[in-house]
Amino acid sequence: MYMGYGNPPQTKSSPRNARIFTIIGDTRHSASHGGDQVVMARLGTLLALTGILCGAAATHAQSFAGMPPDSFAATDRIFEEFFLDAHIPGLAYGLVADGRLIHVGTFGVQDLESRRPVSADTLFRIASMTKAFTALTVLKLRDDGRVRLDAPADEYVPELRGWKYPTDDSPRIRVRDLLNHTAGFVSDDPWGDRQTPLPEQDFTQLLRGGVPFTRAPAMAYEYSNLGYALLGRIVTNVSKQPYAETIARTLLRPLGMQSSGFVADAAPRERRALGYRWEDDTWRLEPTLGPGAFGAMGGLQTSANEYAKWVVFLLSAWPPRDGADTAMVRRATVRELSLGSNFPRVRARFGHSGKDACRQAATYGMGMIVAVDCDLGFTLSHGGGYPGFGSHVLLLPDRGVGIFALANRTYAGPSAPVWDAAVALLKAGVLPAERTVAVAGDLANAYHAAGAMYATGGVAAGGDLLAMNFLLDRSADGWARDLAKLKAQVGDCDTTAAPIATGALSGTFTWRCSHGRVQGSLELAPTRPARIQELKLSAIAP
Repeated sequence: MYMGYGNPPQTKSSPRNARIFTIIGDTRHSASHGGDQVVMARLGTLLALTGILCGAAATHAQSFAGMPPDSFAATDRIFEEFFLDAHIPGLAYGLVADGRLIHVGTFGVQDLESRRPVSADTLFRIASMTKAFTALTVLKLRDDGRVRLDAPADEYVPELRGWKYPTDDSPRIRVRDLLNHTAGFVSDDPWGDRQTPLPEQDFTQLLRGGVPFTRAPAMAYEYSNLGYALLGRIVTNVSKQPYAETIARTLLRPLGMQSSGFVADAAPRERRALGYRWEDDTWRLEPTLGPGAFGAMGGLQTSANEYAKWVVFLLSAWPPRDGADTAMVRRATVRELSLGSNFPRVRARFGHSGKDACRQAATYGMGMIVAVDCDLGFTLSHGGGYPGFGSHVLLLPDRGVGIFALANRTYAGPSAPVWDAAVALLKAGVLPAERTVAVAGDLANAYHAAGAMYATGGVAAGGDLLAMNFLLDRSADGWARDLAKLKAQVGDCDTTAAPIATGALSGTFTWRCSHGRVQGSLELAPTRPARIQELKLSAIAP
């Protein structure tokens, strides 16, 4: 199952219907983009996940609410061009910010027979983007005391107990290894994609016979749909309910994702996108894969309106904060999806800007890929590829923003436009800034003391705010000489400039001076009260 480390080949197409919807406060706007008709699609009731999510949005209020409807013209164009160039029957994309779905774009048709236009309520299979639902449900079972992440998986799936491991010293597969794709299984996208409807009894037989390993467990990352199918079996065995029902009870119903589920044919025909493959210069309808043992790795079906509720819920877990934590899964547990394995890799950013951007440090977390981008910052993302469908989601937790796309062509892989849209919003100055830590308490006091020490030319001004190591590492006389030399170089400084907290106990700052600037940093000791263990000051070179 294609999950976002690379893009599939693309071909050309001609323009088709495109509808753009912007939801800003109570305003809705729609326009035709390159099609032969304008279709006003019903957007349905938008996200009201109680005060839990409203409170999360309030912690990061931004300017989206005041933006005019045409503010997303650049992202609309990015997705429209991808829709055309990638030769996709239908596509929907959404932008989530400020705790709600604020913009939806839809292009093309749900199916080539009826030619119903795609709407924000059209149901797509989201393929491997299902894995985050599986991972979070496992973590919730852990919270409930029913699963241990570091326990051998065979404690919960007895068919694994007779397995032959690749070496005598191989560790048994842990639940954590399955979550991080470090179980030693071979990558299995082509085979795994067709296993979704595998009957549970056939899966049991497969497990009883054992499977070959590509390496010993816990030695390297390698993406495995089989591993997530095993997590689905763990969910079933531990919850004593079918996997799909447990996901619905734990996540889908509490979020109001009433139309989402794992039985595609159960949805009304007029709501469903059908999946197609472009092969031998013609469209071929892919078979609808029914529910089965591999649904946990990629079987969920949902719409842009409903998937946005999931994105809002995930983003609401950031930042850590005081206050009520009464959602169906704790905020700290949601944040664990970003805990990666110990096998990072360097990768290029997806999209057209990737070739010029610095490389990302990336690793697989739990149902999400964790990467740090030089421009976008901390990111969580995942792609999905499936017979007839392709999808991608990008979360920017420290900005409170999520972008996702759903399409109905085999391995459509809309990772490029999703990341390009994020970069376009950043360049346009409308992407919210990353959250910053407030400078308060001990750090604020320490910063004031640092300014006083510079102004007076001695560390005595630091008083009892200096940690016990401070004068052992550099004497008071040595500090006096250093401060005098720096002041001779740059002159008097304005030490009231706001510092930037890098944590509750550390920060950086820049002072403008009579004839130069000073850059500095503070780090406090882990004591109560927290005192200055290190202060660095230096003139900024021209």
